[in-house]
Amino acid sequence: MHICIIGSGVIGATSAWFLTQAGHQVTLLDAREAPGMETSFANAGQLSYSYVAPLAEPSVIPNLPKWLLDKNSPLRFRPQLDPAQWCWGLSFLQACQSATVKRTTAEMLTLSYLSRDAMASLLEQYASLEFHHAQSGKLIAYRNAELLEKARAQVSLQAEHGSKQQILSPAECLTMEPALAGFGSKLAGAVYTPSEAVGDCHMFTQALIAELQRQEDSPADEAPTDAPPTGDSHTGTARRQAFTLHLNTKVAALERHQGRITAARLADGARIHADHFILANALGCRALLRPLGETVPLYPLKGYSLSLPVSEDRDDIPRISVTDYERRIVYARIGNTLRIAAMVDMGDFSTEPNPKRVAQLKSQVSELFPQLDLDQAQVWAGLRPTTPDSKPRIGPSRSASNLWLNVGHGALGFTLACGSAVLLQHLIDGQNPPIAAGPFAP
Repeated sequence: MHICIIGSGVIGATSAWFLTQAGHQVTLLDAREAPGMETSFANAGQLSYSYVAPLAEPSVIPNLPKWLLDKNSPLRFRPQLDPAQWCWGLSFLQACQSATVKRTTAEMLTLSYLSRDAMASLLEQYASLEFHHAQSGKLIAYRNAELLEKARAQVSLQAEHGSKQQILSPAECLTMEPALAGFGSKLAGAVYTPSEAVGDCHMFTQALIAELQRQEDSPADEAPTDAPPTGDSHTGTARRQAFTLHLNTKVAALERHQGRITAARLADGARIHADHFILANALGCRALLRPLGETVPLYPLKGYSLSLPVSEDRDDIPRISVTDYERRIVYARIGNTLRIAAMVDMGDFSTEPNPKRVAQLKSQVSELFPQLDLDQAQVWAGLRPTTPDSKPRIGPSRSASNLWLNVGHGALGFTLACGSAVLLQHLIDGQNPPIAAGPFAP
């Protein structure tokens, strides 16, 4: 089958990968000049397979007034005259119930474990894929002893579903990661997960697409010469290609006839024809679904990151991935870069970094690591496409029989990308999925 995927971030790239490996012809479209230029570009870089707790959880509600009124809060809410914002917010509050959180955590773990196994298989087969992947482990450091005790319940819940984590004392934290000495007496302890990994999401996305192109260029991997033409009026070629990438290609609309999508109409008027279409373009899917009468509960949560060059021999910054829980700041050493990611801004739709938020982030980082020269850091901001319950929407669209969604991964796009692609490939091929697909149905 010929499948057209819209969006070449990590979700679109992994979807293209697993569908081509299953024998499908894939056309991948993106409006930007290169793959992975949006949310995949400079995110936290964590592959957090064992810790996928939803953003919505019971402790959020009592903390909301403090977070919303404190200018230095990790969460900032900017009210808009936007019904979608308020609908999303109400759904988010409903998802904060304990029973919902337990169920969602269990469901998310099935997807994250599938993603972990798919990534491991991919790297075993293609060890040359370079994206600074390292199984460094993960520490979630707590300043508040009461919050650490509450974390025990989440650790116990995740243990019931196969996660292997432990609670560390302050002394054990420093033994494991001496660079945390900057916490001083404020360190109450941490949750440690040894199996977690890090990597450069942007590099991974581009490496995966480069490998698809390499396979396409290899004579040994070319499709049979008697294969039917693509019917792709935009490329103007009759040769069947297993993989085709079109950049600087904006999809203006999806054309529907008798309950099926017949073409993706491009901004220049050209059309891409295919048997199936996949929306993997995050927030961009909303504008394409709206004319079809379908909505998806996505809202942009703006996040920030700093990328600081560091030498390999530095031992005064973490080698283990660290999350400063109360401040919601993530530190991950990715190759020779220290990636620092933080903050949730709701109601700010710009990808331009807010100077005040950047200054706040640098100030908080400097408290913990005063030796860092943050003036050398590359600043980035991106919009995380988030659902109220933190579960991505993966599966068939309600508006057309051959339209599929793979969107809404929030801050876990890198972690869940491979698993989401495998799940979607099974659904498109009519195979029994490796995990229950119902919890992620659009």
